[in-house]
Amino acid sequence: MDSFICKQCGRLVTPDEAGSRHRNHCPQCLHSLHVDERPGDRASVCESIMEPISVWVRNGGEWAIVHRCKRCGHLSSNRIAADDNPVKLMSIAVKPLAEPPFPLEGLRADAPGAQAREGGEA
Repeated sequence: MDSFICKQCGRLVTPDEAGSRHRNHCPQCLHSLHVDERPGDRASVCESIMEPISVWVRNGGEWAIVHRCKRCGHLSSNRIAADDNPVKLMSIAVKPLAEPPFPLEGLRADAPGAQAREGGEA
């Protein structure tokens, strides 16, 4: 894999610390480029910046980053690398807790099943 300059933050990205021969995102800001339609095909003509919007845990416990293209909205998932910024990864992971996708005020403590969720009797 060749080194590259991150189009988002300007960092020089080298394969040295990634723990993999396949590096497709910046270890500092975790942004990527929309170059694939399917993993590894390099068939995309979009080539826009893809922002990290979420993380998920694969079978076996391995984390992956979900990227969304800023231009066309294409979604993709990529394994994290050994040198990825752990603070940035955690901030993406906890974002749904800090900024829920729905209003928390709508959740009532007396709703059906609320006691069971809180550890009480159902």
